Amino acid sequence: MRHARLSPGASRGRRILIGAAVVSVVGASGLAVATSIRDDAPGTQPTSAASSAASAPSIPAPAPTTTTPAAPPDVTFTILAAGDVLPHLPVMASARKGDGYDFSPLLAGFDRWVDGADLALCHMEVPVAPKGRPASGYPLFGTTPQLVKDLAEQGWDGCSTASNHSVDRGYAGVERTLDVFDEEGLGHVGTARSAEEAQAPALYRVTVDGQPTLVAQLSATYGTNGMPVDADKPWSVSLIDTDAIVEQAKAARADGADIVLVSIHDGTEYRTAPTEHQEKVAAALAKSGEVDVIIGHHAHVPQPMTKLDGGPGGRGTWVAYGLGNLLSNQSAECCAPESSNGLALVAEVTRVAGGPAEVTDMRWVATTVDRVGKHSLHALADIEGKATGKLSAKEIDRRYDRVRDAVGTDLEELTTPPAKQDSTVKVIARPR
Repeated sequence: MRHARLSPGASRGRRILIGAAVVSVVGASGLAVATSIRDDAPGTQPTSAASSAASAPSIPAPAPTTTTPAAPPDVTFTILAAGDVLPHLPVMASARKGDGYDFSPLLAGFDRWVDGADLALCHMEVPVAPKGRPASGYPLFGTTPQLVKDLAEQGWDGCSTASNHSVDRGYAGVERTLDVFDEEGLGHVGTARSAEEAQAPALYRVTVDGQPTLVAQLSATYGTNGMPVDADKPWSVSLIDTDAIVEQAKAARADGADIVLVSIHDGTEYRTAPTEHQEKVAAALAKSGEVDVIIGHHAHVPQPMTKLDGGPGGRGTWVAYGLGNLLSNQSAECCAPESSNGLALVAEVTRVAGGPAEVTDMRWVATTVDRVGKHSLHALADIEGKATGKLSAKEIDRRYDRVRDAVGTDLEELTTPPAKQDSTVKVIARPR
């Protein structure tokens, strides 16, 4: 089910010493009253307690009690980001239900992983078809609004939208996509309906134990497959420009962002090794000191994950060069065996009491799609060693091995879903 998303000591006494010539008696009020022994007339008797009290020096009132407020606790939460949502027409056919669509059965095998994350971010590879226009597949995609609705129902909080297919259905598709995202309460970044919106990151306020952390996400693509971007709307798709991305990241931090994520749509399709361009972009973003995590897309196969020098405070920048596919019709039959697989990264954010938030760990989860079995999505850790749907146990093991070989050994695998904190997420709308 979709997460609920909300618009979001003892006092200490003090001892007072009056002096050796001072005694105290208990008055009617129960408080000690000081008396002194007077010797101003030889042989006189001490004065009464009442009269001496009147002439005795006053006793300072007890200091007001103070309570030291408890320091806020350290808090942690997780961010999950996954591979390409790429609804080819066969995927649409598997989701067909009567006159409409229902993608929930296809996505269900990943429910508990999305549900366990405090903030879940997907990558929408394709636009939504403009109103009144039919859905379409490769090479010019345009999906149904129901896919966005079902992603929201599963628990995703937002998606990056910059890809080589962003303008497959023209500017009308860009506009329709973001309108649908807004209707479903999902964040988005990478495409825009105005120049002002293009400059704004997606913002998510994650609150744990009353402590808010502001997460900003940026997104850019290498190109649009030669499809023209409207000349009077050059801002409608964000293209990779590392200097511009760094400036946006700086601006986001100046505006209060604690964590900055950058989604980069780049690389060579079906190639596991990152390209030189991917590596140069990642190195520049890490060197800037402004970016916590780089989330890669486009290759349609899992690529290595690592940590680069640099990052905020010199703590490093975590990089997933390519997360492969989350949902698609790709497999060995059309493309490459590895395209049946994907990755999800799970970044752990820690806010030390009174200090800044930082990404303190990142791990990975292997995913796969049972293409013949109605395009069912699974986390491989959930089905390892057993036949599932149309996948044999041997085929599952082969797919698992391919992911492990691709991702490398720099980061650890996560084999059980993260434990969601008592958290809330508020999506802060970008200006239109």
